[in-house]
Amino acid sequence: MEMFQPDFMQRAFLAAVLVGVTAPSIGIYLVQRRQALMGDGIGHVALTGVGLGFLFQANPMWTAVLVCVLGAVVMELVRARGNQRGDIALAMLFYGGMAGGKLLVSMSSQSGAGSLESYLWGSILFVSPGDLVVIGLLAAVVIAVTVGLRRQLFAVCQDEEFARVTGLPVRVLNLLLAVMAAVTVTVAMRVVGLLLVSALMVVPVAAAQQLTRSFAATQATAIGVGVVTALLGVGTSYQVDLPSGPTIVFLAILTFALFSAIAAPLARRRHRASTEHGPAVCDVALPGPANADPATATATATATATEDSSGGPGTAGGPAAVLEGTEPVRAPAGAAIDAPLSGESLSSRGLAQ
Repeated sequence: MEMFQPDFMQRAFLAAVLVGVTAPSIGIYLVQRRQALMGDGIGHVALTGVGLGFLFQANPMWTAVLVCVLGAVVMELVRARGNQRGDIALAMLFYGGMAGGKLLVSMSSQSGAGSLESYLWGSILFVSPGDLVVIGLLAAVVIAVTVGLRRQLFAVCQDEEFARVTGLPVRVLNLLLAVMAAVTVTVAMRVVGLLLVSALMVVPVAAAQQLTRSFAATQATAIGVGVVTALLGVGTSYQVDLPSGPTIVFLAILTFALFSAIAAPLARRRHRASTEHGPAVCDVALPGPANADPATATATATATATEDSSGGPGTAGGPAAVLEGTEPVRAPAGAAIDAPLSGESLSSRGLAQ
Protein backbone atom coordinates (compact mmCIF):
# COMPACT_ATOMS: atom_id res chain seq x y z
CA MET A 1 0.00 0.00 0.00
CA GLU A 2 2.97 2.32 0.29
CA MET A 3 2.88 2.65 -3.49
CA PHE A 4 -0.45 4.53 -3.29
CA GLN A 5 0.70 7.04 -0.67
CA PRO A 6 2.77 9.54 -2.71
CA ASP A 7 0.78 12.18 -4.53
CA PHE A 8 2.65 11.67 -7.78
CA MET A 9 1.72 7.96 -7.75
CA GLN A 10 -1.96 8.77 -7.26
CA ARG A 11 -1.80 11.12 -10.24
CA ALA A 12 0.08 8.50 -12.25
CA PHE A 13 -2.56 5.83 -11.59
CA LEU A 14 -5.39 8.20 -12.54
CA ALA A 15 -3.58 9.14 -15.72
CA ALA A 16 -2.98 5.44 -16.47
CA VAL A 17 -6.70 4.70 -16.23
CA LEU A 18 -7.54 7.56 -18.59
CA VAL A 19 -4.87 6.50 -21.07
CA GLY A 20 -5.92 2.85 -20.85
CA VAL A 21 -9.47 3.81 -21.83
CA THR A 22 -8.79 6.38 -24.55
CA ALA A 23 -5.97 4.69 -26.49
CA PRO A 24 -7.86 1.46 -27.39
CA SER A 25 -11.09 3.44 -27.90
CA ILE A 26 -9.59 5.26 -30.85
CA GLY A 27 -7.16 2.50 -31.78
CA ILE A 28 -9.89 0.07 -32.77
CA TYR A 29 -10.98 2.39 -35.59
CA LEU A 30 -7.40 2.81 -36.80
CA VAL A 31 -6.94 -0.97 -36.82
CA GLN A 32 -10.25 -1.38 -38.66
CA ARG A 33 -9.11 0.89 -41.47
CA ARG A 34 -5.55 -0.50 -41.51
CA GLN A 35 -3.92 2.66 -40.14
CA ALA A 36 -2.33 1.06 -37.11
CA LEU A 37 0.83 3.16 -37.44
CA MET A 38 -0.97 6.49 -37.65
CA GLY A 39 -0.46 7.08 -33.93
CA ASP A 40 3.26 6.57 -34.36
CA GLY A 41 3.39 9.25 -37.06
CA ILE A 42 1.40 11.69 -34.95
CA GLY A 43 3.75 11.00 -32.06
CA HIS A 44 6.67 12.13 -34.21
CA VAL A 45 4.87 15.36 -35.07
CA ALA A 46 3.94 15.93 -31.40
CA LEU A 47 7.61 16.34 -30.57
CA THR A 48 7.54 19.72 -32.32
CA GLY A 49 4.64 20.73 -30.09
CA VAL A 50 6.62 19.72 -27.00
CA GLY A 51 9.57 21.78 -28.25
CA LEU A 52 7.33 24.80 -28.77
CA GLY A 53 6.08 24.47 -25.21
CA PHE A 54 9.64 24.41 -23.91
CA LEU A 55 10.66 27.35 -26.08
CA PHE A 56 7.79 29.62 -25.05
CA GLN A 57 7.63 28.27 -21.49
CA ALA A 58 4.04 27.10 -21.92
CA ASN A 59 2.42 23.81 -20.97
CA PRO A 60 3.83 21.37 -23.57
CA MET A 61 0.60 19.38 -23.56
CA TRP A 62 -1.44 22.26 -24.99
CA THR A 63 1.14 23.13 -27.63
CA ALA A 64 1.41 19.43 -28.50
CA VAL A 65 -2.37 19.24 -28.95
CA LEU A 66 -2.33 22.12 -31.45
CA VAL A 67 0.58 20.74 -33.46
CA CYS A 68 -0.80 17.17 -33.39
CA VAL A 69 -4.21 18.28 -34.62
CA LEU A 70 -2.66 20.21 -37.52
CA GLY A 71 -0.44 17.26 -38.38
CA ALA A 72 -3.34 14.81 -38.24
CA VAL A 73 -5.46 16.99 -40.55
CA VAL A 74 -2.61 17.16 -43.06
CA MET A 75 -2.16 13.38 -42.87
CA GLU A 76 -5.86 12.79 -43.51
CA LEU A 77 -5.96 15.20 -46.44
CA VAL A 78 -2.93 13.48 -48.00
CA ARG A 79 -4.55 10.08 -47.47
CA ALA A 80 -7.87 11.21 -48.98
CA ARG A 81 -6.18 12.52 -52.12
CA GLY A 82 -4.65 9.11 -52.79
CA ASN A 83 -1.61 10.72 -54.36
CA GLN A 84 1.15 8.29 -55.26
CA ARG A 85 3.70 10.64 -53.70
CA GLY A 86 1.67 10.94 -50.52
CA ASP A 87 3.90 8.55 -48.63
CA ILE A 88 6.89 10.81 -49.30
CA ALA A 89 4.98 13.81 -47.99
CA LEU A 90 4.02 11.93 -44.84
CA ALA A 91 7.60 10.76 -44.29
CA MET A 92 8.85 14.34 -44.52
CA LEU A 93 6.13 15.41 -42.08
CA PHE A 94 7.10 12.73 -39.55
CA TYR A 95 10.85 13.25 -39.73
CA GLY A 96 10.46 17.01 -39.84
CA GLY A 97 8.39 16.84 -36.67
CA MET A 98 11.09 14.92 -34.83
CA ALA A 99 13.91 17.13 -36.09
CA GLY A 100 12.00 20.33 -35.34
CA GLY A 101 11.13 19.14 -31.86
CA LYS A 102 14.75 18.35 -31.00
CA LEU A 103 15.94 21.70 -32.34
CA LEU A 104 13.30 23.65 -30.41
CA VAL A 105 14.07 21.79 -27.19
CA SER A 106 17.78 22.54 -27.64
CA MET A 107 17.03 26.25 -28.16
CA SER A 108 14.86 26.55 -25.05
CA SER A 109 16.03 27.38 -21.55
CA GLN A 110 14.35 24.22 -20.26
CA SER A 111 16.38 21.94 -22.52
CA GLY A 112 17.79 18.82 -20.98
CA ALA A 113 18.01 15.12 -21.64
CA GLY A 114 15.78 14.32 -18.68
CA SER A 115 12.94 16.60 -19.75
CA LEU A 116 12.84 15.33 -23.32
CA GLU A 117 13.27 11.71 -22.20
CA SER A 118 10.10 11.88 -20.10
CA TYR A 119 8.06 12.80 -23.19
CA LEU A 120 9.68 10.21 -25.45
CA TRP A 121 9.32 7.18 -23.16
CA GLY A 122 6.87 8.31 -20.48
CA SER A 123 7.55 8.89 -16.80
CA ILE A 124 5.26 8.61 -13.79
CA LEU A 125 7.32 11.25 -11.98
CA PHE A 126 6.35 14.07 -14.35
CA VAL A 127 2.53 13.85 -14.22
CA SER A 128 1.75 17.17 -12.54
CA PRO A 129 -1.68 18.24 -11.26
CA GLY A 130 -1.99 20.55 -14.28
CA ASP A 131 -1.14 17.69 -16.63
CA LEU A 132 -3.77 15.49 -14.98
CA VAL A 133 -6.45 18.15 -15.55
CA VAL A 134 -5.49 18.42 -19.23
CA ILE A 135 -5.43 14.63 -19.61
CA GLY A 136 -8.87 14.34 -18.00
CA LEU A 137 -10.45 16.99 -20.25
CA LEU A 138 -8.97 15.57 -23.45
CA ALA A 139 -9.82 12.00 -22.48
CA ALA A 140 -13.46 12.99 -21.88
CA VAL A 141 -13.64 14.47 -25.39
CA VAL A 142 -12.15 11.34 -27.00
CA ILE A 143 -14.44 8.96 -25.11
CA ALA A 144 -17.53 11.05 -25.91
CA VAL A 145 -16.73 11.02 -29.64
CA THR A 146 -15.66 7.37 -29.95
CA VAL A 147 -18.65 6.07 -27.99
CA GLY A 148 -21.30 8.57 -29.06
CA LEU A 149 -20.46 8.27 -32.77
CA ARG A 150 -19.55 4.60 -32.67
CA ARG A 151 -21.90 3.48 -35.44
CA GLN A 152 -21.03 6.32 -37.78
CA LEU A 153 -17.29 5.90 -37.30
CA PHE A 154 -17.58 2.14 -37.74
CA ALA A 155 -19.47 2.58 -40.99
CA VAL A 156 -16.85 4.96 -42.37
CA CYS A 157 -13.95 2.71 -41.34
CA GLN A 158 -15.62 -0.39 -42.78
CA ASP A 159 -16.80 0.92 -46.16
CA GLU A 160 -16.41 4.58 -47.08
CA GLU A 161 -18.33 4.28 -50.33
CA PHE A 162 -21.37 2.70 -48.69
CA ALA A 163 -21.24 5.28 -45.87
CA ARG A 164 -21.20 8.06 -48.46
CA VAL A 165 -24.20 6.56 -50.27
CA THR A 166 -26.18 6.42 -47.03
CA GLY A 167 -25.64 10.15 -46.51
CA LEU A 168 -22.96 10.14 -43.81
CA PRO A 169 -20.49 13.08 -43.89
CA VAL A 170 -17.51 10.85 -44.66
CA ARG A 171 -14.88 13.59 -44.93
CA VAL A 172 -15.96 15.21 -41.67
CA LEU A 173 -15.93 11.87 -39.86
CA ASN A 174 -12.49 11.02 -41.26
CA LEU A 175 -11.11 14.35 -40.10
CA LEU A 176 -12.77 13.91 -36.71
CA LEU A 177 -11.17 10.49 -36.35
CA ALA A 178 -7.75 11.91 -37.22
CA VAL A 179 -8.17 14.74 -34.72
CA MET A 180 -9.21 12.30 -31.97
CA ALA A 181 -6.13 10.20 -32.70
CA ALA A 182 -4.00 13.33 -32.32
CA VAL A 183 -5.67 14.19 -29.01
CA THR A 184 -5.12 10.64 -27.78
CA VAL A 185 -1.40 10.90 -28.52
CA THR A 186 -1.27 13.99 -26.32
CA VAL A 187 -3.25 12.28 -23.56
CA ALA A 188 -0.91 9.30 -23.47
CA MET A 189 2.48 10.92 -23.98
CA ARG A 190 3.09 11.59 -20.26
CA VAL A 191 2.43 7.98 -19.25
CA VAL A 192 3.44 5.92 -22.30
CA GLY A 193 5.68 8.30 -24.23
CA LEU A 194 5.47 9.64 -27.77
CA LEU A 195 7.50 6.79 -29.25
CA LEU A 196 5.27 4.05 -27.80
CA VAL A 197 1.80 5.57 -27.73
CA SER A 198 0.84 3.83 -30.98
CA ALA A 199 1.49 0.45 -29.33
CA LEU A 200 -1.12 1.10 -26.65
CA MET A 201 -3.60 2.00 -29.39
CA VAL A 202 -3.00 -1.19 -31.36
CA VAL A 203 -1.80 -4.03 -29.11
CA PRO A 204 -4.87 -4.17 -26.77
CA VAL A 205 -7.12 -4.22 -29.84
CA ALA A 206 -5.08 -7.01 -31.43
CA ALA A 207 -5.23 -8.96 -28.16
CA ALA A 208 -9.01 -8.53 -27.89
CA GLN A 209 -9.49 -9.72 -31.47
CA GLN A 210 -8.13 -13.12 -30.48
CA LEU A 211 -11.13 -13.84 -28.23
CA THR A 212 -14.03 -11.69 -29.43
CA ARG A 213 -16.21 -11.90 -32.51
CA SER A 214 -18.02 -8.55 -32.73
CA PHE A 215 -17.04 -4.92 -32.84
CA ALA A 216 -18.69 -3.98 -29.53
CA ALA A 217 -17.13 -6.92 -27.65
CA THR A 218 -13.72 -6.18 -29.15
CA GLN A 219 -13.92 -2.54 -28.13
CA ALA A 220 -14.93 -3.36 -24.54
CA THR A 221 -12.27 -6.06 -24.17
CA ALA A 222 -9.56 -3.83 -25.64
CA ILE A 223 -10.41 -1.06 -23.18
CA GLY A 224 -10.22 -3.58 -20.32
CA VAL A 225 -6.83 -4.79 -21.51
CA GLY A 226 -5.61 -1.21 -21.88
CA VAL A 227 -6.66 -0.20 -18.36
CA VAL A 228 -5.24 -3.33 -16.68
CA THR A 229 -1.91 -3.20 -18.48
CA ALA A 230 -1.56 0.55 -17.86
CA LEU A 231 -2.18 0.13 -14.13
CA LEU A 232 0.12 -2.88 -13.84
CA GLY A 233 2.76 -1.08 -15.87
CA VAL A 234 2.72 2.00 -13.65
CA GLY A 235 2.88 -0.15 -10.51
CA THR A 236 5.72 -2.27 -11.87
CA SER A 237 7.54 0.87 -13.00
CA TYR A 238 7.43 2.22 -9.44
CA GLN A 239 8.49 -1.04 -7.79
CA VAL A 240 11.36 -1.93 -10.16
CA ASP A 241 12.38 1.64 -11.09
CA LEU A 242 11.74 1.29 -14.83
CA PRO A 243 10.31 3.76 -17.36
CA SER A 244 6.53 3.46 -17.42
CA GLY A 245 6.02 3.48 -21.20
CA PRO A 246 8.14 0.44 -22.13
CA THR A 247 6.81 -1.46 -19.10
CA ILE A 248 3.17 -0.88 -20.10
CA VAL A 249 3.78 -1.84 -23.74
CA PHE A 250 5.71 -4.98 -22.75
CA LEU A 251 2.83 -6.10 -20.51
CA ALA A 252 0.36 -5.44 -23.33
CA ILE A 253 2.41 -7.63 -25.68
CA LEU A 254 2.49 -10.40 -23.06
CA THR A 255 -1.30 -10.14 -22.84
CA PHE A 256 -1.55 -10.49 -26.61
CA ALA A 257 0.61 -13.64 -26.46
CA LEU A 258 -1.56 -15.07 -23.67
CA PHE A 259 -4.81 -14.37 -25.53
CA SER A 260 -3.35 -15.91 -28.68
CA ALA A 261 -2.53 -19.10 -26.78
CA ILE A 262 -6.08 -19.24 -25.38
CA ALA A 263 -7.71 -18.50 -28.73
CA ALA A 264 -6.53 -21.68 -30.49
CA PRO A 265 -8.32 -24.22 -28.21
CA LEU A 266 -11.39 -21.99 -28.09
CA ALA A 267 -11.56 -21.96 -31.89
CA ARG A 268 -11.29 -25.76 -31.98
CA ARG A 269 -14.05 -26.09 -29.38
CA ARG A 270 -16.33 -23.78 -31.37
CA HIS A 271 -15.62 -25.78 -34.52
CA ARG A 272 -16.51 -29.07 -32.81
CA ALA A 273 -19.70 -27.57 -31.40
CA SER A 274 -20.80 -26.25 -34.78
CA THR A 275 -20.03 -29.62 -36.36
CA GLU A 276 -22.08 -31.54 -33.78
CA HIS A 277 -25.11 -29.27 -33.84
CA GLY A 278 -24.99 -28.43 -37.53
CA PRO A 279 -25.65 -25.05 -39.16
CA ALA A 280 -28.58 -22.93 -38.12
CA VAL A 281 -31.24 -23.14 -40.86
CA CYS A 282 -34.33 -21.01 -41.27
CA ASP A 283 -36.87 -20.70 -44.07
CA VAL A 284 -37.43 -17.28 -45.59
CA ALA A 285 -40.33 -16.63 -47.93
CA LEU A 286 -39.48 -14.26 -50.72
CA PRO A 287 -42.23 -12.70 -52.88
CA GLY A 288 -42.36 -13.86 -56.49
CA PRO A 289 -43.49 -12.03 -59.64
CA ALA A 290 -46.86 -10.35 -59.52
CA ASN A 291 -48.32 -12.54 -62.30
CA ALA A 292 -46.93 -15.78 -61.01
CA ASP A 293 -49.06 -18.66 -59.83
CA PRO A 294 -49.90 -18.31 -56.11
CA ALA A 295 -48.47 -21.73 -55.42
CA THR A 296 -45.14 -20.62 -56.84
CA ALA A 297 -45.32 -16.96 -55.87
CA THR A 298 -42.77 -17.48 -53.11
CA ALA A 299 -39.40 -19.14 -53.15
CA THR A 300 -37.95 -20.82 -50.11
CA ALA A 301 -34.47 -19.62 -49.25
CA THR A 302 -32.19 -21.44 -46.87
CA ALA A 303 -30.26 -18.91 -44.78
CA THR A 304 -27.23 -20.38 -43.11
CA ALA A 305 -25.59 -18.28 -40.42
CA THR A 306 -21.85 -18.45 -40.71
CA GLU A 307 -19.26 -17.19 -38.27
CA ASP A 308 -15.78 -15.95 -39.00
CA SER A 309 -13.10 -17.73 -36.99
CA SER A 310 -10.61 -14.86 -37.18
CA GLY A 311 -12.11 -13.09 -34.18
CA GLY A 312 -11.57 -9.60 -35.63
CA PRO A 313 -14.08 -6.85 -35.09
CA GLY A 314 -16.79 -6.55 -37.69
CA THR A 315 -15.46 -9.43 -39.81
CA ALA A 316 -18.32 -11.87 -39.47
CA GLY A 317 -19.22 -13.67 -42.62
CA GLY A 318 -22.89 -12.78 -42.26
CA PRO A 319 -26.01 -14.56 -43.46
CA ALA A 320 -25.92 -16.26 -46.82
CA ALA A 321 -29.15 -16.81 -48.73
CA VAL A 322 -29.25 -19.58 -51.36
CA LEU A 323 -32.19 -19.41 -53.73
CA GLU A 324 -33.34 -22.49 -55.53
CA GLY A 325 -31.67 -22.68 -58.93
CA THR A 326 -29.43 -19.69 -58.34
CA GLU A 327 -25.94 -19.02 -57.06
CA PRO A 328 -25.47 -18.07 -53.39
CA VAL A 329 -25.73 -14.38 -52.60
CA ARG A 330 -23.70 -13.25 -49.61
CA ALA A 331 -23.98 -10.00 -47.72
CA PRO A 332 -20.75 -8.04 -47.47
CA ALA A 333 -18.54 -8.73 -44.49
CA GLY A 334 -18.67 -6.51 -41.44
CA ALA A 335 -22.05 -4.87 -41.96
CA ALA A 336 -23.02 -5.09 -38.28
CA ILE A 337 -21.49 -3.76 -35.09
CA ASP A 338 -23.10 -5.83 -32.39
CA ALA A 339 -26.23 -7.24 -34.05
CA PRO A 340 -27.08 -9.30 -37.14
CA LEU A 341 -27.69 -7.59 -40.43
CA SER A 342 -31.04 -5.90 -40.65
CA GLY A 343 -33.39 -6.67 -43.48
CA GLU A 344 -32.76 -3.24 -44.99
CA SER A 345 -28.98 -3.53 -44.98
CA LEU A 346 -29.16 -7.12 -46.27
CA SER A 347 -31.35 -6.17 -49.18
CA SER A 348 -29.43 -3.02 -50.06
CA ARG A 349 -25.91 -4.44 -49.73
CA GLY A 350 -26.47 -8.10 -50.51
CA LEU A 351 -29.53 -9.17 -52.50
CA ALA A 352 -29.65 -5.93 -54.49
CA GLN A 353 -26.14 -6.62 -55.76
